[in-house]
Amino acid sequence: MYAVDLHLHTRPFHNPRGAPTAFDPYGAKLMAATARNRGLDGLALTNHDYSVPYSNGDPVFVPGIEVTTQHGHVLVVGPDPPRRTHDENPHPADVVEDAHERGCAAIIAHPFRDSSVMKVDAPFDAVEINGKHPERKPNIDRIAEERGIPVVGGSDAHFPFELGRVHTLVDADELTPESLVAAIRDGRVEPGRRTYLTDRILLPMYDAIHDVRDFAQRTIPG
Repeated sequence: MYAVDLHLHTRPFHNPRGAPTAFDPYGAKLMAATARNRGLDGLALTNHDYSVPYSNGDPVFVPGIEVTTQHGHVLVVGPDPPRRTHDENPHPADVVEDAHERGCAAIIAHPFRDSSVMKVDAPFDAVEINGKHPERKPNIDRIAEERGIPVVGGSDAHFPFELGRVHTLVDADELTPESLVAAIRDGRVEPGRRTYLTDRILLPMYDAIHDVRDFAQRTIPG
């Protein structure tokens, strides 16, 4: 079994949406170093609306992108995800179709956070338990059972200390983007969860930063 984090980002915040930054390569290196230290076998870099190229090694990097759709976010992971989201807020069904044409898996991301993707009639390959809300697993399991798809895990990490808290266990002979997609479609995956000492110290600080940011976005015009 391989341990793969299917949802992570190379920078602390998303803005500007869909625009690569000079920090991305450094963020990827920090994630790789943390993954090696935490014993993860693979990572999927899934920045919002653009993919980050990164040379393979240890850990295995799986190409990915988190697409902003009309109904919420969809993770696309596999050998050939889109480089950019070209359409403004595409329909999730179109994202799934494009992912399958590219040999990738399309995953419902954090279905209970700013999303109604789970209500869309489209052939998603999996639904995610997100590292920010692992307590929602019973509800995620219900969605998976209703749709007949597996559950995967992703930390949704923006900082290295978040990496791997929730991840995906992949049953495969070898770990490649292609074998990962095949395992997801065959249901040879399951979510895993780990707790780290840094969580007790850093997570409250992280949550406080996001609370301030969200308050500012609600109250400051523009």
